[in-house]
Amino acid sequence: MSNRFLYLVTVLIWGSTWLAIEYQLGVVAPEVSIVYRYTIASSVLFIYCFYKKLSVVFNLKSHLWFALLGAFLFGLNYVFAYRAQVHITSALAAIVFSMMLWINIILSRLVFGTRAGRQVLFGAVLGIAGIIVLFAPQIRVLSLSDSVLYGSLLALLGALMASTGNMVSQGAQQRNLPVLQANAWGMLYGALLTAIICAVRGYEFTFDATFTYIGSLLYLAVFGSVIAFGAYLTLLGRIGAHRAGYATVMFPVVALLLSILFEGLRLDFAILLGTALVLLGNVLVLKERS
Repeated sequence: MSNRFLYLVTVLIWGSTWLAIEYQLGVVAPEVSIVYRYTIASSVLFIYCFYKKLSVVFNLKSHLWFALLGAFLFGLNYVFAYRAQVHITSALAAIVFSMMLWINIILSRLVFGTRAGRQVLFGAVLGIAGIIVLFAPQIRVLSLSDSVLYGSLLALLGALMASTGNMVSQGAQQRNLPVLQANAWGMLYGALLTAIICAVRGYEFTFDATFTYIGSLLYLAVFGSVIAFGAYLTLLGRIGAHRAGYATVMFPVVALLLSILFEGLRLDFAILLGTALVLLGNVLVLKERS
């Protein structure tokens, strides 16, 4: 599959998962929902591997990579992200989490020695500026209360964990570990780690047997995890985390556009200008020669 197709799949699916996560909050503890999500996702991947007769047997060193991937990308990342949306709006969470683009650029330089060209850096600046313009009307009314600051810090920690997971995935792919099997094991380890966190924190494994909760859970597990992560991490291995990370700037724009189409959000100058900045930044980042 082409890089453009992988990028499009990632952006469109993840752009729609913000709303799905909102339906996960309420009755069931966020961490418990994460356990359900990645238990389902890893099961789907293992079943697919068995169907395709792909080997899922690896040595201990490979499992250490899988465990790191699970801890950062499928565990702690979502523990912080889900908890952040308990304290702050999804709009503010989107802005903070989009900073993962810059974290990716910095970590790629430190870990892999990857230099981000001027075009990528300028595109990143335009993208973040576009996100701020897009969501400024929604966050203007927020007060800098302890809850908002705490939620923003959680979202930033989630972005840091996700970016670290990006580095782990890129390192694993450089060691020729297959993305599909790595995701299957990583999601399983992520679910196990989150289950341990639930046990330590004393969260009960309750379940919300409503259509909205079950539907959003299945969507997040199959589309938001199995398909989107498969596409994104494959893309990451091809073009690097410093460029693939721009997807974190694009998917809040998709979420906003879906809100215009299905939730009656009115199109205004801020949305037009913010979207234009993000798209221009997207062109600059992805068009730069490797």
